[in-house]
Amino acid sequence: MDSFELNKIAGAVLGTLMFVLGLNIVTEKLFENHAPKVPGYDLPQAAEASAGGAAPAARAATPLPVLLAKADAAKGEKAIAKCKTCHSFEKGGPNKIGPDLYGVLGRQVAHHEGFAYSKGMKEHGGSWNFENLNEFLTNPKKVVPGTLMNFAGVPKEEERADILAYLNTLSDSPLPAPKVEAAPAGDAAPAADKEPAKEPAKEPAKH
Repeated sequence: MDSFELNKIAGAVLGTLMFVLGLNIVTEKLFENHAPKVPGYDLPQAAEASAGGAAPAARAATPLPVLLAKADAAKGEKAIAKCKTCHSFEKGGPNKIGPDLYGVLGRQVAHHEGFAYSKGMKEHGGSWNFENLNEFLTNPKKVVPGTLMNFAGVPKEEERADILAYLNTLSDSPLPAPKVEAAPAGDAAPAADKEPAKEPAKEPAKH
């Protein structure tokens, strides 16, 4: 075999090796894994609540007189079952961990005979009415800082109204319920448009 044939064979082998090497480099570039700038991976973001991204507005509180007008004292009696561990509810009932609550509406704050109130409750002052007792039942520790009452509160406004309605029955002189204020005239629903008067049917022309 002369040198020309050997050169042809060597050239073919070298060309094949260069092709395989080049193909390998191109393949690695095509399927190369790029490490993210920040470790981890992105999760799809939840759609924004509105175009501006603002959170939906909280539902406005219903006026207490409106709630009391629809309150159910029977439901309130069931709701206070969880309170009977610490309170009695009958006239002349004993003080427990908390004072007897018969006649609490209209009573001066921290003035039930024979019960040792906390300093915070004594300094609160005033008398219990629908409004401030409703606030107290919502969040006792916020309304009366330092109270020893270990109760988180009643978050549902309808349930608080039912409880207030029931407590008001436990009295020799129940308080009058606050009046529901009439809605302003501007808030009244617009009257329905009147149907336009129909034109009388035309009589056919006589010939």
